[in-house]
Amino acid sequence: MNSHSESRRDFLKAMGLCASAFAVSGCTRSGRRASRKIPQDRPNILWITCEDVSPYYLGCYGDSYATTPNLDSFAARGIRYTKAFATAPVCAPARSCLVTGVYATSLGTQHLRSDVKLPEQIKCFPKLLRSAGYYCSNNYKKDYNFTDVGVWDESSQAAHWRKRKPGRPFFSVFNFTSTHQGQINGSDEQFFSTYRSKLKPEERHDPDKITLPPYYPDTPFVRKIWARYYDLITFMDKQVADLLSQLEADGLADNTIVFFFADHGMGIPRFKRTLYDSGLHVPLLVHFPAKYRHLSPLAPGATTDRLVSFVDFAPTVLNLLGLPIPNYMQGSAFLGPRASAQRKYIFGAAGRVDEVYELQRCVRDKRYKYIRNYMPHLAYIQPSEYPDRAEIMQELRRVAAEGNLTAPQKSWWQPRKPVEEFYDTQTDPHEINNLANSSDYAQTIQRLRKVLRQWIIETRDTGFMSEAEMHIRTKGSTPYETVQRPDKYPVERILAAAELVGIQDLSRILRHLGNSDGAARYWAVVALAALGDKASPAADALTRVLADRQPNVRFAAAGVLCNLGRCEEALPVLAKGLEDRRETVVLHAAREIQGIGEKAHPIVEQIKQARARCKNADGSYKNKNHAMFIDWALKYALANCKQ
Repeated sequence: MNSHSESRRDFLKAMGLCASAFAVSGCTRSGRRASRKIPQDRPNILWITCEDVSPYYLGCYGDSYATTPNLDSFAARGIRYTKAFATAPVCAPARSCLVTGVYATSLGTQHLRSDVKLPEQIKCFPKLLRSAGYYCSNNYKKDYNFTDVGVWDESSQAAHWRKRKPGRPFFSVFNFTSTHQGQINGSDEQFFSTYRSKLKPEERHDPDKITLPPYYPDTPFVRKIWARYYDLITFMDKQVADLLSQLEADGLADNTIVFFFADHGMGIPRFKRTLYDSGLHVPLLVHFPAKYRHLSPLAPGATTDRLVSFVDFAPTVLNLLGLPIPNYMQGSAFLGPRASAQRKYIFGAAGRVDEVYELQRCVRDKRYKYIRNYMPHLAYIQPSEYPDRAEIMQELRRVAAEGNLTAPQKSWWQPRKPVEEFYDTQTDPHEINNLANSSDYAQTIQRLRKVLRQWIIETRDTGFMSEAEMHIRTKGSTPYETVQRPDKYPVERILAAAELVGIQDLSRILRHLGNSDGAARYWAVVALAALGDKASPAADALTRVLADRQPNVRFAAAGVLCNLGRCEEALPVLAKGLEDRRETVVLHAAREIQGIGEKAHPIVEQIKQARARCKNADGSYKNKNHAMFIDWALKYALANCKQ
C-alpha cells in the first residue's frame, strides 16, 4: 500500500472497514446489496471450535507427529486456510469480535475479563440469523466481555441443533474445551484417567519424539507437557468426528456448511497472550457439501493463503446466507456469492489479562509482522496468578533461574521489551529474530507502522484510555459510542502521547503531562516510567500530578515516584486508591502497588483490608472479574513485602 497516495476510502477498503460505523460516504460493500429474502433451500451453518490450538500441531497443517486423522480427512474434503488469525490472543476479546463482527478494541471489550455495555445498534449476528428464521444454538461457552440477552435460542451444555423444529435451518456452535490450557496440569494419573486412557496405545504421544520450538528449553518435564498437548489434540479430533457423525446420522451433512477453527493459539507461555503467530494464528477449515459448492471459491481439498481475520467471520456467515451485512461490522466476507476482495492486512491487540496490564498492537501482511509495545518497561512475562499456577510456567521459571537458556529462550525472560518488533515470518516463522533496527527493512517497517497507526485511529481504539478511565469517561453511554465523538475522545492527540513511550525526549513528555485530556496525561506518565532513572528530573512535576483528577494518572505517577525513591509522597495516593468504590480504579492502584515491590511495606495493613473487601463473608469472591484480580495483585504485593 502506498500510504502517501492512497485515499482514506482506499485504506478502509483494504482494511475491510468499508461498512464500519465511521466509514466515509460512498464506501459500499457487496453485502449491503444482498436481498433480505432468503431462498427456501437455505444451508445450515455449523461452527466447530476448539480452545487453545495452533495450526502447526495438526496433521493437515504439516505436523507428521500429530494424530488428527479426522481433521485431516475433513481438510481433504474442504478448504484449508493457512493464514487465518484471531484478533486477540485470549478468548473473551476474540469471542466478542467473532459474535459481533466488530474489533474488541472498538467495543471496549479488550480486557479479560470485564462486563462492557454495547450500544443498541450493535447486534450479535446470531440475532440477525434468528430474525431471518434460523434456530441458533451455542454449546456452550460465550465469554464475550459483555452481557448478551436474546442472542441464542439456547446456550448451554445441552444446546444442539436437534432441539429446533423440524425443517428449520440452524446455526449451531460447538466449542470443545478439551484442549484448553487448564487440561495439561495435574498428576500423570489424573491426566491418564481423564484423557490419555481414551486413546489407543498407538495414538498416545511419546515425549522423546516431540520437536520443540527453539524458544522452549529442552527438559523432560517440558517434553511431558507437550506430549500431553498432542494427546489432547487427538482427543479433540475424536470429538470432532463424533459431532460430524451426528450431523451425518441426522441426514443433515448434505445441507450444512461446516467451519472448524480455534479461538487462538496454544495455551502455554509464549503462545497464548502474545501477538506472535503462536498466539494469533489459528487453523481454519471450511467444508461445503456438493449442494452448496457454488458458494465456495475453491475446489474440495484446496489450500489458500488468503488473509482471514476473526472480524470477517460474522459478515461471511451473513453473506453465505444472502443476508445484508450491517454498516457497523468492520470485517469483510471471504466466502459467499459476493465475497470481498482479499484483505491486505490483519491486526491484533493485547490488553489486560486478569490482573496484568499490557498494551500491544500489531499488523501483519502475508509475510511481515510489526508489533508496537506501548509498555516496553514491563517484562514479557509479568507475575500473574493464573498462569503462574501452571506446572509448565513453574518449570520454565526454574530453568530460567538456572541461567542455562539459549538466546531465543533467554529473550523471553528479559525485564524489558523493545518498543518495536518486526519479523519476516517467511524466513523466521518462530519470530525470534527482531529486525526492527535493520536498515534493510526500513521501508517495510515504515509502511506497516503507518498502516497500524491509521487502523488505531480509524477503528477508534478504546485501549488508549486506561481501563478505569474508559469506564469513567463513558458513564451513561457506551465505550463504542463515546469514542466516535472527537470531543469525547481525541484519539490522535492521545496516540501522539502514547507514541512518546520509549522515546528519550523528556521535554516533549513533560509538555504532554499538562495535556487537557486525561488519557494523554496518563501516557506521558507511562513514558516517564519507561525512562526509568532518566525520569528523575521530572520528579517534581510528577509530585504535582499526584493530585490529578484522573485516578489512573495519579496512580501511575505514584508508581514512578516510588521507583525514583520518593515513596513518602506517593504511597498515601495508592493506599487511598484501594478504598475507591470502583473496582476498575482499585485494580489500577493494586497493580501499581504490586509493581513497586517491597517499597509498599508501609501500607501493608491497607493492602490486607483491600483484599478482605474483595470477598464475601463465606470467603468467595464478590465477582470473578475485577474483585478476584484485585486480590491476586495484592497477594503478590504482600509477598513482595514478605507478608
